[in-house]
Amino acid sequence: MLDELFKHQAELNRRIGFDPDKLHRQFDPKLAGEWLNNYIMAAANELEELRNCMYWKHWCAEAKAGRRFEIHDLQNARVEVIDLLFFWISMAQCLGLDAADVVNLYNQKLKVNHDRQDNNYSMGSKTEEDNKNIRLQRD
Repeated sequence: MLDELFKHQAELNRRIGFDPDKLHRQFDPKLAGEWLNNYIMAAANELEELRNCMYWKHWCAEAKAGRRFEIHDLQNARVEVIDLLFFWISMAQCLGLDAADVVNLYNQKLKVNHDRQDNNYSMGSKTEEDNKNIRLQRD
């Protein structure tokens, strides 16, 4: 299923001027960085729109009434999450990743996260050493 989403996103991205398949074949860090920045900004905006589906302002009447973490617009929150998925896939494509790469890297990072939980993860003692061995199989 993830393959299909990546395919559809590539089609949409080509319509707006970004060809992720071409970038995958011949990686250009400047072009990738330009489009990655575009998608980071877009995703950041979608996160704000998602947050606005909640009563997040601690000073608002709803928050003062104990409803601060209540989702007040579930339908729109769901759409905003899907918008984030569009941009997330696009960001992955900017980095030359395809669906199989994402699954592979996810599984490697999942193991790291489980290991961290098994070993009493602490921000005070956290390093990125355990992430350094996460690599694409094709590299």
